[in-house]
Amino acid sequence: MLVLLPPSEGKATAEAGVPLELDGLSLPGLTAGRRAVLDALVELCRGDEETAREVLGLSEGLRGEVAKNAGLPTAGALPAGEVYTGVLFDALGLAKLDEAAYALAERSLLVFSGLWGAVRIGDRIPPYRCSMGVKLPPLGALGAYWRREMAEVLPEAAAEGLVLDLRSAAYAAAWKPAGAVAARTATVRVLQEREVNGELKRSVVSHFNKATKGRMVRDLLNAGQEPASPGELVDALGRLGYRIEVQAEGTARKAWQLDVVVTEIH
Repeated sequence: MLVLLPPSEGKATAEAGVPLELDGLSLPGLTAGRRAVLDALVELCRGDEETAREVLGLSEGLRGEVAKNAGLPTAGALPAGEVYTGVLFDALGLAKLDEAAYALAERSLLVFSGLWGAVRIGDRIPPYRCSMGVKLPPLGALGAYWRREMAEVLPEAAAEGLVLDLRSAAYAAAWKPAGAVAARTATVRVLQEREVNGELKRSVVSHFNKATKGRMVRDLLNAGQEPASPGELVDALGRLGYRIEVQAEGTARKAWQLDVVVTEIH
């Protein structure tokens, strides 16, 4: 099982410590691509601050992120599972997993990133600010850049098992499963069902979508579940108390589409 996650804008602050070792990150086929993006980002942020802030889409309140990016080569690094701190990762609660569940998370979870391409939760990285939507000189749009870099690496990482794709649209642009991989990939939409004027209505959940997905992955990990196919995933989530509806089965061109139906959002 390979679970594809988006990163979070919110990130922990690393203290001074052992810096990044690019050659030590998972998916070594991405090392050259990571080095090129890192070099381009550091060069940008060591130049004109206003230009860097505009390219990175940073508000005035995030001006300090430019200087942090400029110091990435020597900044202290943390496991990626500790760096990302957003809603999905809070709900996932990696720090609260027992040893067996955490070991499953280490081999199953893959976090996509505008800077690193994709990393596993045990990979040590410094906190950074660079989204997949950035057009980074001279590399251009990072979504397109990583799509080229990941074309061979990600199918190898997916191997023959299930791919559970929980990425947001911007990060999904960096790699689109195709062929046999697409047929065993499942995407998930979270819907809230509630009664309105005596009728049941459904609406797409936005903010709480991330929390639901984080809890869903946490429950799979805690239960030691490693479904090998989208069909097995549907069964496993059902046993864990989730209401799952299959909207479309996968083909060589399109992933399975699953709806998680909830009545409460939190």
